[in-house]
Amino acid sequence: MKIALIGHRGHWGYVLRDLARLPEVEVSAISGGGDAVEPMAETLKKYYDKEFALYDDYRKMLDEAECDLVMVDGPFELHAEMCVECLKRSKHVFCEKPVALTLEDLEKIEDAYRQAAPGTRVVSMVGLRTEPAFHAAWRAVDSGAVGKVQMINARKSYKLGQRRDFYKKRSSYGGTIPWVGSHALDWILWFSGSRFKTVGAFHSSAENRDHGDLEMTAAVMCQMENGVIGTASIDYWRPLTAPTHGDDQVRVAGTDGVIEVAHGECTLINQGGVRKIALSEDRGIFYDFVRAILDGTPGIVSAEDTFELTRACLAARDDADMNMEDDLEECCIQQNCSQK
Repeated sequence: MKIALIGHRGHWGYVLRDLARLPEVEVSAISGGGDAVEPMAETLKKYYDKEFALYDDYRKMLDEAECDLVMVDGPFELHAEMCVECLKRSKHVFCEKPVALTLEDLEKIEDAYRQAAPGTRVVSMVGLRTEPAFHAAWRAVDSGAVGKVQMINARKSYKLGQRRDFYKKRSSYGGTIPWVGSHALDWILWFSGSRFKTVGAFHSSAENRDHGDLEMTAAVMCQMENGVIGTASIDYWRPLTAPTHGDDQVRVAGTDGVIEVAHGECTLINQGGVRKIALSEDRGIFYDFVRAILDGTPGIVSAEDTFELTRACLAARDDADMNMEDDLEECCIQQNCSQK
């Protein structure tokens, strides 16, 4: 299997990390996807010692270079366009999340996917599904350890640091809910085993330390089609002195118990008491994707998961935008309140 790589803005490290475990995969070509390709080539050479071609134009690469699979990690606002170009050529796509920044662009990807050759796959880089604690928790929930799931609470907190300029504009960033919050909403999708029925959200760019449009804080509430209620807390307020870049946590409450993931550990509380769950091996999200293609198995994430998650993230972001427009003032007018 030959792979072409487009861009290096986000989590292309998933590919770099797993290449050594996938001798079946050869890198045929790379393109900066709008950014300079030379720094990308220098980084790749640290992980991959074979020859590969360099292209400035990713479309030319797709037409000329031999490839079965394409990694898309270019500018966020070009993800949808790049996915569509790959799917038009019936290439499997491993794309940074979110795969689209608008619902209209998401629909274009879905249309291209339906028209691609049977068996063509497209998934987003929801890498936390394969991390040991989260995968162990999902296996426990899937086996009935907490009974019937009723509530899921997710938390994503990152260090802000000094972000690159494209993070400072909604048009090139897409919003904190689709970028950071996608993992949290993915846990809700994954652990609930159901599609989203409705989502609502708030977000704020207050005190964002000269980062333009970037939202520092967000909260999402949703209900799934099977009745499960989910909440997600999302922020960039993790202190720079914290031991890790991210604080990733999820709590799944069911009719027979509760399971929690925090600080890399998985804890189950049910009628049997409190116990730590043995962690799973980190299979790797890119490794899982490739093996699923080669073995003809479903894989840990599907195209349907990718589309459903992206749609929920964009709907939540758009709802949060609407909720910023003086809702409190309008409420006070309607209720004849003396205080706001």
